[in-house]
Amino acid sequence: MTSGQETPVLVTGAAGGRQGATGMHVTRLLLDTGHAVRALVRTEDARADALRALGAEVVVGDLREIASVLPALRGVRRAFFTYPVTNGLLEATGAFAAAARREGLERVVEVSQLAADPDAGTPRMRQHWVAEQVFDWAGVGAVHLRAAVFFENLDFLVRAGGGTELALPLGSPQTVLPLVAGTDVARVAAGLLTAALPPPDPVVRLTGQVLAVGEAAGRFGRADGRRVVYTDVPPGDWRQRAMRLFGDPHTVAHLSALWEVFRAIGAHHELYEVTEVIGRVGGRPPQTLEAYVRGTGVPGSPQRTDSGPQGP
Repeated sequence: MTSGQETPVLVTGAAGGRQGATGMHVTRLLLDTGHAVRALVRTEDARADALRALGAEVVVGDLREIASVLPALRGVRRAFFTYPVTNGLLEATGAFAAAARREGLERVVEVSQLAADPDAGTPRMRQHWVAEQVFDWAGVGAVHLRAAVFFENLDFLVRAGGGTELALPLGSPQTVLPLVAGTDVARVAAGLLTAALPPPDPVVRLTGQVLAVGEAAGRFGRADGRRVVYTDVPPGDWRQRAMRLFGDPHTVAHLSALWEVFRAIGAHHELYEVTEVIGRVGGRPPQTLEAYVRGTGVPGSPQRTDSGPQGP
C-alpha cells in the first residue's frame, strides 16, 4: 500500500453505481498498483466504507458545488472526472475545471463521448464537446476519453429484457454499434493518470469492438449458454419502457436521440473502428463482448455491475 505522504489522485464517481462504474474501476486499478487515491463520492454509505477498506481516502461532496470540489482537489496534481447521464454535466464541469485551475492540477482525464462535436446528433454529445472546451480553457492538461457505447449499457437492457431480449429502436439487426468495456476505459484512464509524460493527443477515442446489434444480442447469449435475441421496437414505445427503467427524463432523452442517430447511420461510420490505444496505454488488448459476459474483466473487480447508461 502507498505511503500516506504520496500525492493522491482524485477520482470522481469512485463509488460506482448504475452507469459503467469507471470511477470505481479506476480507483481499484490505482490502489492495486500502489498509488494513493482520494475518492470523491456523493453519499456517505456502505460503498464509501468499502472504498476506505480498499485504502482510499474518501471525501463526500457534490461535483456541481465549488465549495465541495475545491477542498477535494487541494493538494492533488492529477484527477479523473466522470459525470453520470443526468442533468448537471456542464455545471459540474465548470466547478471542477475552475477548482482544478486554481489548485494547479497538471492533468485531468475526463470521460467524454465518441462523437462529441458541436454538430453532434444529441444534446448530450454537444454538451460533452462544450465540457471538453471548458477543460481545455482551464489549462489543466485535460485528456478527453471519447468512449463508444459501453457493454454495460447493453447488459443492463438485456437484464431488463429478462435475460433473453435486447429491445432497442434501431431498425435492422444489421445496424452497427461501436462498443467498449467500462473496464477498458478505466485501464486507459489509469494509464494516463500515472504516466510520466503528457499524452501526445488530448483526444483519445476508445472503441473495443464493432458489432451489428443483432450480432451483439446473440453474443450475450452464446457467452453463457442462453438465447438472446434483438427486437426492434418503435421509438415511442422504447421511450415509455426507458422511463420505467431509468426514471430520469434526461437519460431517456439522451438515449432516445442516440438510438435515432445509430438507426439513421445504419451499417457504417468513419468513427467505427477498434482503437489501438486501449492495448498501448491500458496494457492489454480490448475485451470482447463475450469476455465481458463471462466476467473476465479486471482481476479483483466486479465485471458486470448494475449498469445503466454511459457514453458513447
